[in-house]
Amino acid sequence: MKNTLYKTDLGQYILGDSQKLIESGSLDQYKNKVQLILFSPPFPLNAKKKYGNKLGKEYKKWLADLAPLFTKLLKKDGSIVVELGNAWEPKRPVQALLSLESLIAFLNNPKADLRLCQEFICYNPSRLPSPAQWVTINRIRTIDSYTHVWWMAKSDFPKADNRKVLRPYSKSMIQLLKRKSYNSGKRPSQHSISEKGFLTDNKGSIMHNVLELEQMDEQREIRLPQNMFSFANTNSNDFFSIQCRENNIPIHPARMPTSLATFFIEFLTDPGDIVFDPFAGTNTTGYCAEKLKRKWLAVEIDKDYGKQSIIRFKEPKLTKTLTIKKI
Repeated sequence: MKNTLYKTDLGQYILGDSQKLIESGSLDQYKNKVQLILFSPPFPLNAKKKYGNKLGKEYKKWLADLAPLFTKLLKKDGSIVVELGNAWEPKRPVQALLSLESLIAFLNNPKADLRLCQEFICYNPSRLPSPAQWVTINRIRTIDSYTHVWWMAKSDFPKADNRKVLRPYSKSMIQLLKRKSYNSGKRPSQHSISEKGFLTDNKGSIMHNVLELEQMDEQREIRLPQNMFSFANTNSNDFFSIQCRENNIPIHPARMPTSLATFFIEFLTDPGDIVFDPFAGTNTTGYCAEKLKRKWLAVEIDKDYGKQSIIRFKEPKLTKTLTIKKI
């Protein structure tokens, strides 16, 4: 494609407006082939940013209109995962409803036929206090430290396997499996615990729908799925961030956490599947897909973010087997 900025053997990064590219037929080669669309759209902020974020009713209509375009690319058992942050009313200590209204409009677009599979919370205890005016100055609100992540699909049964994102067992569970006994019987909740129900070693416990990017209790061992451990460097200390700082490159202000992208790619796809990010930014999604042997497509309207994203693919662990083909 003429506006491809760079590509690898598994994916390509395209400069452009994802909505216009799909409407024009430029991405028709991906029609009914994408297994996962994973993205964090520009938030409906209170002021215009250089990437041209929309506001108010215009934002709501814009996001809703994307739903049938994205489902056009999606496989029958494919998934859409959207990370959506909170927004606040201008100069007021009141949360705006626009982001939720826009999500519902996206989900309810009759031309898309989507349903909500599950809601996730992405919790980051290291986030700076915000909104600063109401948290650190007036002291009338608490820190806004999480984002919503919404998983939806065209089918009630999209491809998914929680056995691929198991958490390591807790120390107490490991001890239980060794001694092969526990306190069975009826609990105050009226649940009846069988004598052998917890004695099967499933190689890990089922993941919760709260994604804890850093442990809330430092005395408690963090239990991310195994592949998330290798991606779970804090945003300020990973290869990409270090390289940007050393080269005085302003870092994208709203990067998707690599551990979040990794979780959903592992959970909802298999190696060889196609993962698409229509608002790629510095290409967290493509980078994680590359490391996990998935094919990927990234589209971004801002050329500076596109150039910045190439830094991710210069990571030593990747460059041994990766060839960046700049266009």
